[in-house]
Amino acid sequence: MDPLSEILAILKPESYLTAGVDAGGEWAIRFDNRPGTIKCHAVTAGGCWLAVDGMEAPVQLTAGDCIILPSGCPFTLASDLGLEPVHAPDVLGRARPGDMIVHNGGGNFSFIGTRFEVDSRKAGVLLGTLPALIHLYEAEDREALRWCIAQMMTEMRAGRPGGTLAARHLAHLMLLQAFRLHLARQANDRVGLLYALADPQLGRAIEAMHADPAHRWTLAELANHAGLSRSIFAQRFRERVGETPIGYLTRWRMMLARDRLTAGRETLGTIARALGYESENAFNTAFRRVIGCAPRRYARAEA
Repeated sequence: MDPLSEILAILKPESYLTAGVDAGGEWAIRFDNRPGTIKCHAVTAGGCWLAVDGMEAPVQLTAGDCIILPSGCPFTLASDLGLEPVHAPDVLGRARPGDMIVHNGGGNFSFIGTRFEVDSRKAGVLLGTLPALIHLYEAEDREALRWCIAQMMTEMRAGRPGGTLAARHLAHLMLLQAFRLHLARQANDRVGLLYALADPQLGRAIEAMHADPAHRWTLAELANHAGLSRSIFAQRFRERVGETPIGYLTRWRMMLARDRLTAGRETLGTIARALGYESENAFNTAFRRVIGCAPRRYARAEA
């Protein structure tokens, strides 16, 4: 499994609601903060204004645009941001997956949205370097997302057997595609693991660590995978990822450990060996240093 797929698998984004709004006339809807949530919306017709809390300038959206809020920040969609907004639960409160809710008569603007619930602690580590808003509006980006959006709309409207599951999988595909497009366009000047994956040389080293996290990786081996000297590799990795290669490897191992501990199907010794530690004591020390508590205590708390 490639690193981006593994990261999304670790986050376990679960789509809880895929629904749409068809708005008419003058309107404004307020979407409140939801920690541990990734919000993904696509405009399917018309245009509106978007105001995200903490951002100075509002953004104009048009048909085909896609937005992602990786940290679930509160925001407002409106035909006019000067209007007093209604709260989203008042509009979507009774919506079921696949519903298209008509608001204020409909006919002028429509969008579909999906809310992904994730582990907020893991999301903070893995997605924390992403901006509050990812706005995809380039023509090429719209074309790349058009199929996902069209298929979601078809499944939502057709009411065919299995449509809810199909829409859920398409929502995951839309999220993945949106992340791909954002990383491809923004990787050059941003710091963070996801951006580093777009660097072909660093990406090869990160992929090697993900492919075999139990291996006793050395800086020289990872530099060789990247096709760089040790000094240049170490410097570029720290600049692009924000930490040392071995520091990242340890943190990734602990992410995997947390996932296995939560599942509760393996002994501590089995997990330690699977992640490259010769003894439980060595694993305990590393886990406590990175996570802040002992593995057994973490497992009990999650249970």
